[in-house]
Amino acid sequence: MKLYSTRNREETTDFRTAVIRGLAPDGGLYMPSSLPNYPRSFWSSLRGKSLKTKARILFDLLLDEDFSDTERGEITERAFTFDAPMVSLDERTRVLELFHGPTLAFKDFGARTMAAMMSVFARQEGETITIVTATSGDTGAAVAHGFHRAPGVEVFVLYPSGQVSPLQEKQFTTLGGNITALEVDGTFDDCQRLVKACFADGKIRETKKLTTANSINIARLLPQMIYYIHAITELNPGGMDQNAPDDAGRDNGSPPVVCSVPSGNFGNLTAGLLAHKMGLPVRRFIAATNVNHVVPDYLSDGRFHPKPSLRTISNAMDVGDPSNFDRMLDLYGQDQRAMSRDIHGAWFDDRQTRDAIVEVWERYGYLMDPHTAVGYLGCRQQTAENEQGLILATAHPAKFPETITSLLPDALDTPTRLVETSAGQKQSIPVRAHMDAVREVLLEN
Repeated sequence: MKLYSTRNREETTDFRTAVIRGLAPDGGLYMPSSLPNYPRSFWSSLRGKSLKTKARILFDLLLDEDFSDTERGEITERAFTFDAPMVSLDERTRVLELFHGPTLAFKDFGARTMAAMMSVFARQEGETITIVTATSGDTGAAVAHGFHRAPGVEVFVLYPSGQVSPLQEKQFTTLGGNITALEVDGTFDDCQRLVKACFADGKIRETKKLTTANSINIARLLPQMIYYIHAITELNPGGMDQNAPDDAGRDNGSPPVVCSVPSGNFGNLTAGLLAHKMGLPVRRFIAATNVNHVVPDYLSDGRFHPKPSLRTISNAMDVGDPSNFDRMLDLYGQDQRAMSRDIHGAWFDDRQTRDAIVEVWERYGYLMDPHTAVGYLGCRQQTAENEQGLILATAHPAKFPETITSLLPDALDTPTRLVETSAGQKQSIPVRAHMDAVREVLLEN
């Protein structure tokens, strides 16, 4: 796969180089130079196959020049060890559960795939790869667990002090070994800024083979495309086997699908858009956010104004300047009208989120975490009666016990693995939100 920088389409490289670099030398994000576009008959042929089988098919199609057949098999087997089941709320609304991995969050898919790829690269390189990543919640846990004890890889996780849930914090600060947690006296946006600054820092780059593991890195997005493909092909929108046009389907198959995506840094939504670019039949995406709604604002009025992030109960979405928005702009050629045809924005505050958690439990007997509840609200608001709504459930509700138990004291059933994690000893290094402090820690390790 060839990739280019969002800041300069002439700045191209191969997949391996793009993954190890994380960011392009000009500071842009990597995007595929081209993606194959497949007819509905191709997507229909995937129906009934397992998630792991669909993952292997996609890797074979996109990465045949980047990994050997054996390596692609190794990556698939290591990364896709759990499923993404769909649960029906009613006849036209389904929840795609993406939280059945080791850290009970959707980011396990991307982090475990990237860890498997990095292990292959480290083996080829014969030297240590250093990963620096920022987290507002689940990324840190997924990356830490995905890379824990991975040979030839060291990981630094930057997170905003006091702004992730205690349980999320324990998931990436209790492992030790090759995982170092930096507790930043600032916001997630500060953490993201510091990660980008590491890549521009000459002293760090002289001594470290640096890359990142959050959704800045293209290796995170490819596996996230797979669960969209898995769900949509099973829903069979518009009668895919009959080669119906995108907007058809009410008379020759299941209704068209609208995907509601809880969104913070917008990597998850971008992955869906990339799959859609390959021809995956999705009628529309909903960018569902909390009160950090700079992207819904852009979709509404065409103006993008990054802002300091505001704290909410859906903390992994507390992002005021989402990195992957650059990829979204690139996909649509900076054309707001074109983007808003495929993506509708919606945002909700904490009160609405809490009400949604209670409503879904009382109406359907289904328990949602705050992020998934935001996706539910977006779906309820913007899915028509002749459409199927697919809500991406991004985290297990047990990861947010304070919020859930305050609303529904007897509803939560905490998995054993989280009980064990919560008892672990926190290990983190407090740092100022300044590059000098971060550099000192990285160079000492």
